[in-house]
Amino acid sequence: MTTERTATGPQDATSAEAAPAGRPAPRLLIIGAGFAGVWAAIAAAESGAADGAVQIDLVNPTDRFVVRPRLYEADPGDKTVPLREVLEPRGVGLITARATDIDVDGRTVLVVDGHGDERRLPYDRLILAAGSRLVRPPIDDTHLDDIDTLDGAAALDGRLAQLGPDGTIAVVGAGFTGIELATELPSRVPSARITLIDRAEELGAALGPGPRPEIQAALDELGVEVRTGVGVTSYDGTTLELSDGTSLGADVVVWTAGMSASPLTAMISTDVDPLGRLAVDQYLRVDGAPSVFAAGDTAAPLDESGHTVAQSAQHAIPQGTCAGRNAVADLLGGNLSELATLPYGTCLDLGAAGAVYTEGWDRRVVLVGAEAKALKRDINTVWLYPPLGVANA
Repeated sequence: MTTERTATGPQDATSAEAAPAGRPAPRLLIIGAGFAGVWAAIAAAESGAADGAVQIDLVNPTDRFVVRPRLYEADPGDKTVPLREVLEPRGVGLITARATDIDVDGRTVLVVDGHGDERRLPYDRLILAAGSRLVRPPIDDTHLDDIDTLDGAAALDGRLAQLGPDGTIAVVGAGFTGIELATELPSRVPSARITLIDRAEELGAALGPGPRPEIQAALDELGVEVRTGVGVTSYDGTTLELSDGTSLGADVVVWTAGMSASPLTAMISTDVDPLGRLAVDQYLRVDGAPSVFAAGDTAAPLDESGHTVAQSAQHAIPQGTCAGRNAVADLLGGNLSELATLPYGTCLDLGAAGAVYTEGWDRRVVLVGAEAKALKRDINTVWLYPPLGVANA
């Protein structure tokens, strides 16, 4: 980890020390209840704000924390946690609404609740942790499934349950999500024919050559057909047309190709990377917007090796923790701490064939098979879940 460096937050009219007696506590507003947002709320509360020095509110469209990396598994409805069990013991408020507009100059966020009612929420500091979303395909996607959201994963789960004994499934996108889904499907739908499709010439191109032999061996073992070097040109619900002029019968097509940051980032700054992520400093303050911090899939900080971090839970959790602590410190005139990241590693689930764990940006294979599968099981069932019930847990 990097050596912790600190910076003193600016004193202004919103800081607790500067507030006159009787004035309401300054407000920290957090948008998004994914890994970054939830861990930001926990860290902010544990930084001393829960005693009333700072009011903390988290805005999210639902009252559930979704363990999104697990949505390739069966029964996605079981992969959630009630947000109130995490937030209420820590004195953090939950506002069940969708953020639709951010006024950085006026320090307000426009939200819309489930009834369509709008209101403006003022803030003194903001943490944008609204996450990312699937990049939609450049074709009519009416008949495509995805596992980007809980609703999407639940809809796919229902469709898979209705497949006949000769069902056919195509997974488009051989990145992390696509490979995990394709290798899990033989266990979920044992009789189905499964095809993994990717435009890149090499399998798992974004994952590099290190784990590729393990991935290919797993797909072969599980009977998953692989088509690389081809894109999708259309899908009408029964036939998938490919860019090489061939077609493939498919009862279900799952699109997993590409992610981009929440469009809310564009309301804060135009200084974003190709994935739509905001430029931030080492304290996760957004460049040019001193009252706003960003964390998780909306932010593009560097890790200790100088690489821009990946959009993953591994990076979102420490970012959220850092942003939560720093936003409170900034409000109270305390010291800000530099983001510290763990060494980069990935653990890719390969279904019944096991898993593969790599370390470093060159993805050196460290564990395979049953050992890697045990690690993946711990990650999915323990490490990805926030602490419940007890403040300062």
